[in-house]
Amino acid sequence: MKRLFLIYSILIASFSISLADNPVIQTHFSPDPAPMVYNGTVYMYTGDDIPGTDFYYMTKWRVMSSTDMVNWTDHGSPISLESFEWARDRAWAAQCIERNGKFYWYICAQSTQNDMAIGVAVADSPTGPFKDAIGKPLIMNGSWSNIDPTVYIDDDGQAYLYWGNGSLYYVKLNEDMISYSGDIVTVPITVESFGGIRGNKNAETPNKDMFVEGPWLYKRNNLYYMMFAGMGKGGETLSYSTSASPIGPWKYQGKIMEDQKLNSFTNHGGIIDYKGNSYLFYHSGLLPNGGSYGRASCIEQFTYNVDGTIPAVTATKEGPEPVGEINPYKRVEAETMAWSQKCSIAQHADVGVYVTSTRMNGYIKVREVNFGIKSPKSFSASLAAGVDGGILEVRLDSVSGPIISSVQLPRTGGWEIFKTFTVELKQEVTGKHDVFFCFNGQNITAGRELFNFDYWVFDEN
Repeated sequence: MKRLFLIYSILIASFSISLADNPVIQTHFSPDPAPMVYNGTVYMYTGDDIPGTDFYYMTKWRVMSSTDMVNWTDHGSPISLESFEWARDRAWAAQCIERNGKFYWYICAQSTQNDMAIGVAVADSPTGPFKDAIGKPLIMNGSWSNIDPTVYIDDDGQAYLYWGNGSLYYVKLNEDMISYSGDIVTVPITVESFGGIRGNKNAETPNKDMFVEGPWLYKRNNLYYMMFAGMGKGGETLSYSTSASPIGPWKYQGKIMEDQKLNSFTNHGGIIDYKGNSYLFYHSGLLPNGGSYGRASCIEQFTYNVDGTIPAVTATKEGPEPVGEINPYKRVEAETMAWSQKCSIAQHADVGVYVTSTRMNGYIKVREVNFGIKSPKSFSASLAAGVDGGILEVRLDSVSGPIISSVQLPRTGGWEIFKTFTVELKQEVTGKHDVFFCFNGQNITAGRELFNFDYWVFDEN
């Protein structure tokens, strides 16, 4: 009986994992998510933890986007340490913002002077290509507290750049967004402004808070919010303060997220409003082989209290509800997904970003695919394989759902030589479904890569 119960528990756990949508990115680690809404799309800028390391040895940043909050398109890594001649190591948290059609990505990294510095990259598109805007750090003064930049442009056009670790600082950015006027201002850290030790100070686990790092500045209904990472029970909290001014004084309001068993000592995130909803972005170490040095982006939907305060937010496996859908009759990038297993992301100068390292029994799940009232006739996919034997199965609603199409791959001439394969559907499909692209094969050695996957589309004719 115990053995049967163990098998049943494993099956249930596997089933739950296949349905979970948090963390929202599974193909790589994606810490410190910084969301930005632009032209009806949410862009999420993240770091890139390196698997198997024992510190925050990070070398690049990544960007993803979504129009439905459940399917995320991976745009790869448009900047890295190599993009900044002055940067040596520790590509830590960053945030991007748009102004006058330009996109400014504020990053922090260890400089060649062996301190932490803040730089800025610029692009004409939210997904890049980005380049170092000034060829040197924007903020570099010998301090190791120059981390975690957050930027906000107020209604009067004045832009503010905050950052800090242990201490909190800000400057007023000039309109060019790559320089600032005046001195660096040190923000007082007090119990009234950012919390402090609560309850019995002699207790084994006193209820602490206080600003640690990871500031996130924004404005909503004429109230300024400063979310930050504080110190809680066993790790960092997400807490916040508010002010009637972008430069304070700040009034501590409380914790947003604490003791959620996220398998990560740190937490770092952002808050946005999108399509009438409010969302908290944060990270966890809950992916396989994750932890404090392997963190992934997560999202929760929440509702502000009537007085504008933020309620306590609980971490979930399910994440937010969809606020859009996928049109299967327009090209969809394979790297657009709600969940995936046994695959990763690669970039190529000619092809762009694509899905790679596909293995037997892996899959991509795409939610909210609306086929409409008329069934498509065929399915097409752009695939590449150095050897034959791989099979791409298209299933409805689960990894064991009905197969509506299947592509058996010959070798295409190389792993980066993509060819479009078109096959008729095995059965009619209408309405809205989750679509699973399952990786299979014939006479395949266990663990062997199957194929690379660039995009897919259905045809009504």
